Amino acid sequence: MWQLLQFPLCPFSRKVRLLLGEKGVGYTLVRENPWERRDEFIDMNPAGQTPVITDAQRDIRLIDSLVICEYFEETVDKAQMINGTAIQRAEIRRLATWFDTFFFRDVTERLLGERVLKRIVTKASPDARVLREAMKSAVEYLDYTDYLLDRHNWMGGATLSLADLAAAAQISVADYLGGIDWKNHEQTARWYGGMKSRPSFRPLLSERMEGIPASPHYHDVNF
Repeated sequence: MWQLLQFPLCPFSRKVRLLLGEKGVGYTLVRENPWERRDEFIDMNPAGQTPVITDAQRDIRLIDSLVICEYFEETVDKAQMINGTAIQRAEIRRLATWFDTFFFRDVTERLLGERVLKRIVTKASPDARVLREAMKSAVEYLDYTDYLLDRHNWMGGATLSLADLAAAAQISVADYLGGIDWKNHEQTARWYGGMKSRPSFRPLLSERMEGIPASPHYHDVNF
């Protein structure tokens, strides 16, 4: 049985969970707080980052969300998430990397740092300037996702893909932390409501990070 080491607001773990849900792969969640840097976890993944997925019976350990997603894409035929022509697959990978790298750097990571890690680790107050910058960046990123969704039904083209899972993972964490202003982003809000309605997303809607309340509309698919 697969075990996924993660914490509730890890966007990269969320991307993996969405993919596993779409593919119907069973797994159990194992809570791992990477900021604690447990020796056993560092031995498992020297980078000290979630997610890590393991199958002890088969002696398999997979590290890094992209590696994990690619592995299940190659080994589980159901619900292909990197599909189409070579050019279409390249675009899906580009967008997934864009969300994982740039949206995370400018939006999700800042919100997590100020509203989660400072509260849990350093017991410090969040920096309002950093929060404003993150929310401003989120508006700019959603301008681009509106553009993408004006052209296609999904982020990466005509069908649901890894690009949508990466986007939903990052946006959902930012939304949980109150970092998304949905005003004037009707296309992305409509897409996000559809993502939240999918069975693969429902476990994320009910999950909470202890001591970190979700934004009031987070659980609402018709926000």
